Amino acid sequence: MKTMRFLAKSIFYICLIFAILIFSSVIYLNNSVSREFKIKKGDTLSINSFIPVTSVYNGEELSQSGGLDTVGKQYDVDLKIFGIIPVSTVSVEVVDEMHVSVLGQPFGMKIYTDGVLVIDTSDVETKNGTINPAQKAGIKKGDYIISVNGTNIYTNEDLSEVVQKSGGESMNFVIKRKNKKIHTKVTAVLSKETESYKIGIWIRDSSAGIGTLTFYSPATEVVCGLGHGICDEDTGTLLELNTGEIVNAEIISVEKGEKGSPGQLKGRFGYKTLGDIDLNCNGGVYSILEGRLDTSNLTEIALKQEISSGNAQIYCTVDGEKPKYYECEVEIRTSAYMSKTQNMIVTVTDQRLLDLTGGIVQGMSGSPIIQNGKLIGALTHVLVDDPEKGYAIFAENMLETAQGVAEDNKLKDAS
Repeated sequence: MKTMRFLAKSIFYICLIFAILIFSSVIYLNNSVSREFKIKKGDTLSINSFIPVTSVYNGEELSQSGGLDTVGKQYDVDLKIFGIIPVSTVSVEVVDEMHVSVLGQPFGMKIYTDGVLVIDTSDVETKNGTINPAQKAGIKKGDYIISVNGTNIYTNEDLSEVVQKSGGESMNFVIKRKNKKIHTKVTAVLSKETESYKIGIWIRDSSAGIGTLTFYSPATEVVCGLGHGICDEDTGTLLELNTGEIVNAEIISVEKGEKGSPGQLKGRFGYKTLGDIDLNCNGGVYSILEGRLDTSNLTEIALKQEISSGNAQIYCTVDGEKPKYYECEVEIRTSAYMSKTQNMIVTVTDQRLLDLTGGIVQGMSGSPIIQNGKLIGALTHVLVDDPEKGYAIFAENMLETAQGVAEDNKLKDAS
């Protein structure tokens, strides 16, 4: 009897542990596996996971059915642990091989904001004491001033002129905050120090910098780079684009990175305009190519599920204008499939690059990453406390954004 009870308890606990493992696996996969995938015609869907996951369509494993074969069509595919336990249903689109021209060369960015960006507020000293008119009117750091008294504001000079002409009378401001327009009244005060009218804000209307071009897509005519958006250095927010352009550039020196102090590539803007900036977003800077580039380096883009943790190469320019290959290691992040940015961690292992830059430095953002002859992504950020490491974005995500930019451009042309 005791033996039977012991055996029953053992079976119960084994089943309980098994159930907990299965439940934990389902939760893990649901929180780490994307809901959308692309595969090439005839391929199956392989999920990079330590838990065995099978792709099932219409009750049959894709590996046994010969895969999905209609390019452009989307299929609902079931994911199952061990081919039995349901995890989730994902959307799978069948695509042709995707080829782009890998670049890896430096470029210059000039961007002008949509309105003027408030980067800080400050008190104004008047003969009657200190006051901050902007703060009193509810204007905050990170706001964009769009218009004053019905006059559109594009530059710092535009705002200064309107404020001076107000003569201390109340002005009607339209500001934009997180895509919402807000109307407020602001009354400038006479500065005791400068004897001019002030409203107590610091503003910015433009930004410029050096980055690295990732690829040119012949199918969309879009060139992209940086891998992350152009943000304001004071507010940390993504700059809202009014106009901007990208130009050729040359690296003239390197400030080596150290722990706690990121280095940077120092460059010189050229005079060849490559195109207007059509999109500044968290996934990089995108432009319909108008100038000339060497687009001969055609390379296939790896789909995200084809990428594996391990050896890869960074293709970047750290002197002059010509890119070179440098060895690195990539690691797929746990949240990689659930995010549009920062999908991988990259570690520089090539001593040549470590000697030149100390690792990843500002200006290398956008540098292409190659694995097994395919473009897998682009560098985006350096880890300040460990300059040998940084984040990278999937190339598939950047191409998807480029395709969206091309579609938007077609709609503009049609209208």
